[in-house]
Amino acid sequence: MTIVSLDRVKKYFPIRSGVFLQIRGWVKALEETSLSIEENTVVGVVGESGCGKTTLAKVIAKIHDPTSGKLLYYKDNKEYDITKSLGNQNQKMMFRKDVQMIYQNPFDSLDPRMSIEEIIAEPLEAHNVFANKKEQREYIKDLLSKVGLNPNMIERYPHEFSGGQRQRIAIARAIALKPRLVICDEPTSALDVSVQNQIINLLVKLREEFNMSYLFISHNLDVVRYISNKTYVMYLGSVVEEANSEELFSNPSHPYTISLMNSIPSWNPESRKLKNIKLEGEPPSPINPPSGCPFHPRCQFAQEICKTQKPLLSGNEHKVACHFPQGKI
Repeated sequence: MTIVSLDRVKKYFPIRSGVFLQIRGWVKALEETSLSIEENTVVGVVGESGCGKTTLAKVIAKIHDPTSGKLLYYKDNKEYDITKSLGNQNQKMMFRKDVQMIYQNPFDSLDPRMSIEEIIAEPLEAHNVFANKKEQREYIKDLLSKVGLNPNMIERYPHEFSGGQRQRIAIARAIALKPRLVICDEPTSALDVSVQNQIINLLVKLREEFNMSYLFISHNLDVVRYISNKTYVMYLGSVVEEANSEELFSNPSHPYTISLMNSIPSWNPESRKLKNIKLEGEPPSPINPPSGCPFHPRCQFAQEICKTQKPLLSGNEHKVACHFPQGKI
């Protein structure tokens, strides 16, 4: 069963200037993005910085409303259109309980004035999960154990913990309501390399225990391949390729995806040579994106049609938005 789906969603942010803060332009963060997340799956999202990954996460979490398109939420075989509003209070509480988020930087996502108990208790109290404080306290201690922290640390404050420990606290808060979907926005990028594997393995273990789905956003392609069932590749606000993770990583079709795969470090220099496709230059500005295919200014296979006509995602299980996939002209 589907948890949430996006249908041709756009998200533009206004650029304001002048005394009256008039709109002078738009940052086109998402361009007609379609995506769905099923029960008990991990959906990976990859792409360069500035391609719209975090905006996508915040639209799904209803931190931002879409500029156009549809955002749908499914619960008990019912479909709710939450594009502009979460609806009545019951629908709002259902959605907020079902969809949680783990942010990129654990140093910013935890309130320094609150104890660990207060931080994890906040969503529990908002949804009136427990009738008394004693039961709630025991539940929080159990959550801390599940994420690999000492339950006796419950009265400490965030500044007393390392980055990896803070991220474990953020994970405990995210899973406290036993959500159906957890959005992981680069949950390991702010951590030491030695800690990253521990957090990834913890997320894998918790997903199996709680039967959750993840939207997993990361720059680390190897991690995405390891943890995700399906992967979306984004470029300049658009999905340029989507497929089952093993299929996408073993048989990438879009020139941008192939260049990303070639960038994965390896002890064997020959093991990543899928094609001699080099990614040069910087992505165009989302304020003034190029016409046609957004990747054509950096693509060595670009033809005239690429400069004027934007390709649509096409295919069955493996979809690609490219006029000349795999460089076949």
